[in-house]
Amino acid sequence: MFVSLALVALAASRAAACKQTPTLVDDVLLPEADSAELLYLHRKLVETESITGNEGDVGQWLSSYLRDKNFTVETQQVSENRYNLLAYGSKRSTTVLVSSHIDTVPPYWPYYHNKTTGVIGGRGSVDAKGSAAAQIIAVQALREHLRDDLSLLFVVGEETGGDGMRAFSSWSERPQPNYEVVIFGEPTEGKLVCGHKGILSFTLHIKGKAAHSGYPWLGVSANDVLTEALAKLLELRANGLPWSEKYGNTTMNFGKIAGGVAGNVVAETASANIAVRLAAGTPSDVRGLVISALSDVKARVEKQGGGLGIEWAGEGYPPVNIDCDIKSFDTLTVNYGTDVPLLAGEHRRYLYGPGSILVAHSDHEALKKKELEQAVLDYRRLILEASRMDHQYQQEL
Repeated sequence: MFVSLALVALAASRAAACKQTPTLVDDVLLPEADSAELLYLHRKLVETESITGNEGDVGQWLSSYLRDKNFTVETQQVSENRYNLLAYGSKRSTTVLVSSHIDTVPPYWPYYHNKTTGVIGGRGSVDAKGSAAAQIIAVQALREHLRDDLSLLFVVGEETGGDGMRAFSSWSERPQPNYEVVIFGEPTEGKLVCGHKGILSFTLHIKGKAAHSGYPWLGVSANDVLTEALAKLLELRANGLPWSEKYGNTTMNFGKIAGGVAGNVVAETASANIAVRLAAGTPSDVRGLVISALSDVKARVEKQGGGLGIEWAGEGYPPVNIDCDIKSFDTLTVNYGTDVPLLAGEHRRYLYGPGSILVAHSDHEALKKKELEQAVLDYRRLILEASRMDHQYQQEL
């Protein structure tokens, strides 16, 4: 670890003092200049639409912003006009990496700031441009204290499978050696996350035989078969999926269902997109349970001349345990997925961010100004404490 304990202690004491004695004028927790810069940065990020697959504009703007703040910025192309951003100061391979994602779910909702209530909203205001903005302001303040031994990574594609982080993990030009501490940003209500559920996603594809609805016995209804298959999965969901004390029940969501072409035609095809949030076990375990639950339906439709196929969306991953051993933070577990398990290498990993996941992906996505400002202070404290703990760990080895 490159950071001296003396510098860490000095910076930690300053951060702690700032946290304990905030300036309460106009409900401001940060110095006026830092608060103004935070709000500007957050507004520009939210105003720039970046639905997954269309992150080019926000990446270009953020690259320019970081270069103006004396960061060296490298871009990694993930696909056409979609780039990950790696930003650092005097050294490329740093001990600490601070990361979030810059893509959002659809649709775009415009930015707004109600200065009377302090509420700031818009698509991405919480998930996860609130984290990204607070991280940048926090890292700016600590670069001198930590001798520039920290860097920033902003990735695309987190909302649809994590292709940005997967690309960074396999990047041939990725800095070596691996980071020792990585701090990820997602909405966590200002708490440290001790872990999140795993995920397995798949699509059922049903092939039937079209016919006139007046003579349904001449066809095989893909919609009927899909209904039977989903009924079997409902039984599995109610009684057969793994659970744990830490994460609760494994859940299964039927996200998108489609089938047929018209009310007077026996449906020839049907499909359903399904996501399983794993509280225990492995994706392989759940795949086996799904296949077993659907075996009778599959055999019956094949006998009738149709088919039932399962398309697995990648390998998935089991529940993810995350470091949360910094005592000055409250903790929780969450049910959503993140890029945490997708970053290759051995490192201590932390997950924190402003705002609540309960309003993310909604038409009322918003958080309060003071949550953003508190996140800056908390990211500073988290970086310093995690660095100190990692230094102690390395000394003990």
